[in-house]
Amino acid sequence: MKGKESMRVGGFTIRPQIVLLGIAFLALVIYPWVLTNPFPRHLMIMLLLYAMMGLGWNILGGFAGQISVGHGIYFGLGAYTSTMLLMKLGITPWVGMLGGVLVAELAALVVGYACFRLGGRYFSMATLVIGEIGRIVFTNFGWVGGAVGLFLPVLEESFINFQFHASKIPYYYIILAFTVLAIVTTYVITKTRLGYYFRAVRDDPDAARSLGIDITMYKLIALGISVFFTAIGGSFYAQYILFIDPISTMNFMISLTITLLVVLGGMGTLWGPIIGAFVLIPITELTRVYWGGAGRAIDLVIYGALIVLIAIYQPQGLVAMVERYRRKLRNGSTVRSN
Repeated sequence: MKGKESMRVGGFTIRPQIVLLGIAFLALVIYPWVLTNPFPRHLMIMLLLYAMMGLGWNILGGFAGQISVGHGIYFGLGAYTSTMLLMKLGITPWVGMLGGVLVAELAALVVGYACFRLGGRYFSMATLVIGEIGRIVFTNFGWVGGAVGLFLPVLEESFINFQFHASKIPYYYIILAFTVLAIVTTYVITKTRLGYYFRAVRDDPDAARSLGIDITMYKLIALGISVFFTAIGGSFYAQYILFIDPISTMNFMISLTITLLVVLGGMGTLWGPIIGAFVLIPITELTRVYWGGAGRAIDLVIYGALIVLIAIYQPQGLVAMVERYRRKLRNGSTVRSN
């Protein structure tokens, strides 16, 4: 069986999965040169952005079992920190991005120590409340623009300034690189002891504690990795849109979308968040474009219907359905060859 799943070319063994990954990556690389209109490029940029944040959230929620519905606060902190450093001190957004990560990580450390004492639904409720508190505080904080928000200064187009006015292509490749980093990080975690510790904390924390695993420490590590990618997403979004306010950066819908795409795709898997992003983000963007204000919340109705269907027919997410279909094809080809 194993031999039939791979092929030998010039003395090298090539697995079909590697070939498919190579084709998919090549397709992503050439995508903006094939679809040259602004909207298809914007759609893929937003898809990759949420896929990256979904991969980060999956490390905390999927592998470590800590369901957070308040990640919007870290997205907003990343956006606001990099923006304020640029506007007040003239610091390049790339350094501001690191500053946003640092501020978000410090906030996560405080939230983690306070909320990891809670379990299950109580932890989720606490993260929801903290996210809403953050949005309200920033809405009423005039120094960061309050409810009006902030327009980022338009700088000379350059990589250092993180602004590209003639084309969205540079933004596309930047977020593609960050998404690849998130994929590699998740893959490494699944293959190392850290990933086993995360799953032990998720599946049976009492047994993990009895084996000497520091439950709180590993929860904080998972939260830190998760927040890293979320804060980067916020900083990237601020530079991409050049406008931020509490509604666009700390909205509960950001947290909900990140959570739902992972649940839909498959929690605790490598490709689940990516599959979920490829399903949910086009729904959001297309309903916004084609219905505008009249179609507001249609994406939520579709989200809800998809989640209900997945919960009933495929609780492990779309990635499990894809895997089951792949096994059927493999078994069918094996039977025919015999």
